[in-house]
Amino acid sequence: MSRINVMKPWLGEEEAAALSEVIASGWIAQGPRTAQFEAAFAERMETGHAVAASSCTTALHLALIVAGVSPGDDVVVPSFSFIATANAPTYVGARPVFADVDPRTGNLTAETVQAALTPATRAVIAVDQGGVPADLAPLRALCDPLGITVLEDAACAAGSRYAGRPAGAGAEIAAWSFHPRKILTTGEGGMLTTSNPDWAARARTLREHAMNLSAAERSASILAPAEAYTEVGYNYRMTDLQAAVGLVQLERLDAVVRRRRELAAGYAKAFAEIEFLRPVEDPPWGESNFQSYWIEVLPGFGTDRNGVLEALARQEISARRGIMAAHLEPAYRNRDTGTASLEATERLSAGTLILPLFHEMTESEQARVIETVAASGRKP
Repeated sequence: MSRINVMKPWLGEEEAAALSEVIASGWIAQGPRTAQFEAAFAERMETGHAVAASSCTTALHLALIVAGVSPGDDVVVPSFSFIATANAPTYVGARPVFADVDPRTGNLTAETVQAALTPATRAVIAVDQGGVPADLAPLRALCDPLGITVLEDAACAAGSRYAGRPAGAGAEIAAWSFHPRKILTTGEGGMLTTSNPDWAARARTLREHAMNLSAAERSASILAPAEAYTEVGYNYRMTDLQAAVGLVQLERLDAVVRRRRELAAGYAKAFAEIEFLRPVEDPPWGESNFQSYWIEVLPGFGTDRNGVLEALARQEISARRGIMAAHLEPAYRNRDTGTASLEATERLSAGTLILPLFHEMTESEQARVIETVAASGRKP
């Protein structure tokens, strides 16, 4: 029996050729390919500026800094998210304050954010969980008049759409991931996008040790001028090797989203006929890229979430527990992270699992997953 992985990047000869070109050029660090990737990504996501970084986590860190978040501030974040969402405010000395999520989408809402606001709230990080776009307009209607910046954690959202535009386009600032489990991958890597030119300029400087001259500018000079370091910066650069892969992947994005939505529709049709399973779906305001396809196992199904995972594993099918509840992790369990109720977060974290979904998944592989899930809930 062949193993079915939960995710597999779609990479091919085009990416290999792009890497070879960069290697032959002699310039493999951050340089011209990175600049090309930034320009292409900004155009695709309908935003003014894109700043490549070494990961989504570092992009989130830079976003908080340029947005003016500092020690003593509060940042409202979902606990129902990968732990990096809470870590980024901690890096700048701010306090992550956990808010609950909508149990249908797994995302923050204006109501759950309102319940978590404090007098010290400086920013909100809204996550597009699993590729489901957050409903940004109500969040901004709440936060903008209060001077609170809404940052979009669009780590999973390349190819998702919100209100007819790409996810992230309506945010003042957003951060993206190109990790191998994302549908647009550069191996590792991330991107910051923003409509604010000053924020973009500062992020470019900070990612390169806050030098007043870029590596490309210094390399272009035979006798390079002496550089200065304007503040404490970071080494958060993307390489041209990664950017070359990203440029090819960006061209594949429409095709990969189209295929993922086809597979998601197949899951949805099958699970609609099975009681006590609730699959993720598009929200009324947008379309998901289905970066993760998750289902919630409801009471009455015949086994719990862990029972479904075990049944899948016995059939050589790799699935994953649902998104973590960061407030229950040792890193945050004993910290002061606010007092908002996190009932939906805990329910989703305990009751959901992520099923295999990747571009080259076959119909027979998907049928095997569906039958195994269905069989796991049948009473003996």
